[in-house]
Amino acid sequence: MTAAVRVVELRGKRIEITDAMRTAILDEMPEIGWIADASLRAGVTDAWAAAVASSSFTRIGDMKPSGNYDSTPLRHGTQADHIRSVTRMAVKIAEEMAGLFPEFRYDRDILIAGSLCHDIGKVWEFDPENVARWKANPRAVGMPSLRHPGYGIHICLTMGLPEAVAHMAAAHSGEGELLVRSLENTILHWADYTFWRVVEAGGQFADSDPWLKGG
Repeated sequence: MTAAVRVVELRGKRIEITDAMRTAILDEMPEIGWIADASLRAGVTDAWAAAVASSSFTRIGDMKPSGNYDSTPLRHGTQADHIRSVTRMAVKIAEEMAGLFPEFRYDRDILIAGSLCHDIGKVWEFDPENVARWKANPRAVGMPSLRHPGYGIHICLTMGLPEAVAHMAAAHSGEGELLVRSLENTILHWADYTFWRVVEAGGQFADSDPWLKGG
C-alpha cells in the first residue's frame, strides 16, 4: 500500500517525503522495522528522510563516519553502520538487564526510536557546505554553529516525534551531563560511548581524514 506524500519544512526548505525516500532510509537502517508502534515507526522513517533531504547529502551513509565533524573517522563502515550498531547494543543492554532484574522496565520502542535518531542532527553538523562556511568565518555563527544534539532536537520536534525521542537526540552526548537522562537515554549514552571507546582501543579509527580538506 502506497503511503501518502508528506510535505514538511526544515529550515525554510519545503520537502516532499515520498515512498522512494522512505524505502531508501529503510534500506540503510532496517532496524526501524523493530519499532512495534506503526506511527512511531513511520515517524522515525520520515524524520530521517526529511533530515537527509534538507542537507547536501543523498543518503545517511554519505556522512563522515565519526562522532563529531572534526574527529577521526572509522576505518571501515558508514555513519549508518554506527547508528545501527549503537541501536543493537542498546537493545542488548536493555534485554540483559530485563532478564536479570524481574522489575526492570523500559520502553523498547522509545529505546529503539531514540537510538536510531540519536545522531540525526549530524546532517547539519557534518554537512560539507556548513563546515566550509564555518571555517571561512568561525566567529560569525560559531564552528560549528550547532552540534548535532542541538540540531537533532529541532528535527525530532519539527517532525512530531515524541519528547522522549527528542530528549535522546538532545542529551545522549556531553549535553546530557547538564540534566537527568531518562532510562532509555542512559542506555543509549553508554552504548554510544562504548562504541567509540572500543573502536579506539581496537585500532579501528582511520589513519587519515579525507573529509576534512585543508585540516
